[in-house]
Amino acid sequence: MANEQESWTVSEITRQIKANLETEFRSVAITGEISNLHKHSSGHLYFTLKDDRSQISAVLWRSRARTVRFQPEEGNQVLVTGRITLYEPRGQYQVEISSIRPVGVGELARLFEKVKAKLAEEGLFEPERKKPLPLFPESIGIVTSPTGAALQDMVSIINRRFPGVRLILSPVAVQGPSAAAEISEAIRDFNRLQNVDVMIIGRGGGSLEDLWPFNEEGVARAIAASSIPVISAVGHEVDFSIADFVADARAATPTAAAQMVVQDRKAILENLQRKWYLLHEMTEKMLDRYRDSIRSLTRSYAFSSPLDLMKQFNQRVDEVRKTLDLTMDHRISLTRSRCDSLSKRSRSLNPDLVLKRGYAIARKGERIISDGRLLSPGDTLDVRFHTGRVRSTVTEKL
Repeated sequence: MANEQESWTVSEITRQIKANLETEFRSVAITGEISNLHKHSSGHLYFTLKDDRSQISAVLWRSRARTVRFQPEEGNQVLVTGRITLYEPRGQYQVEISSIRPVGVGELARLFEKVKAKLAEEGLFEPERKKPLPLFPESIGIVTSPTGAALQDMVSIINRRFPGVRLILSPVAVQGPSAAAEISEAIRDFNRLQNVDVMIIGRGGGSLEDLWPFNEEGVARAIAASSIPVISAVGHEVDFSIADFVADARAATPTAAAQMVVQDRKAILENLQRKWYLLHEMTEKMLDRYRDSIRSLTRSYAFSSPLDLMKQFNQRVDEVRKTLDLTMDHRISLTRSRCDSLSKRSRSLNPDLVLKRGYAIARKGERIISDGRLLSPGDTLDVRFHTGRVRSTVTEKL
């Protein structure tokens, strides 16, 4: 056992390791995939470089970040050069980057684009297949981690905005190897039970690896097959997942999803109150106008002297009736005169009256003879008198 003179304090051993490490690795070149990228408000970039076995912390100071043309992103495969340093307060070593350049797209990023292209080709992202969200849902299903801050935020906001809405949690893992299967099964369970009007699936922010379950094809197909509208709320505003593209609506964050899924009850009530007030005012004004009209009518001559008005109407009816009688008498007289005239003319044209005056009608066969030149000696005529008929023969033309 080492005696007290041979022991080191934590600071001493850390300082010694720092000196040895930074002396040994003054210049290194490392290839890896960017993960857990974080841009600090100071302008410094912090992230993790990893391969399939190990990872190392990395920092790109603001002064260096300004000079590089390449903008690092999650999933990028990059080559960095720099030196290994040790951050004493945590005893953590890291690579302090002097230059960075891309060497290809990370495997997860490539897989993301592959799945996205496949589902887009199948039409799963088309706007026509997206279902509208219910305006006033009575029950909301939430598919997320039961221990995450995202759940607490959503519950708090929904209860504040519209108290009384029923919330049903389907607890799932939101990262790790089992997460995608659990999320897919939760979506299918809600559809089997049909006990919610809308679903929110999601989680808070994280690295590309953390959010990857929401990029899984199985989760995307479960969302697409859902008869219940689905809101995707994965990560932060800058994060996009396959679930976002397939879902009926995308919320930038779980908080935004909670604000999207329910109306603000207080705002609705205030709006209804304003509309009620306006309707009340309009009704009162309309009633005032009707009251004024009625008062004006009741003060008019028609309402103040109804008997006089009735007498005027009766007198007018008598005048119209008298005019009508005179008109009808005149028309009847004219008609009678015309009938008498026509009767006289009809009698004057009666052939019996003409024969009575001594005339006769001569026929040759069926033909009436009105011209003696049409006859020849020997023609037989049928002669009709006023009384009686004779048959005669022409013996001579005079």
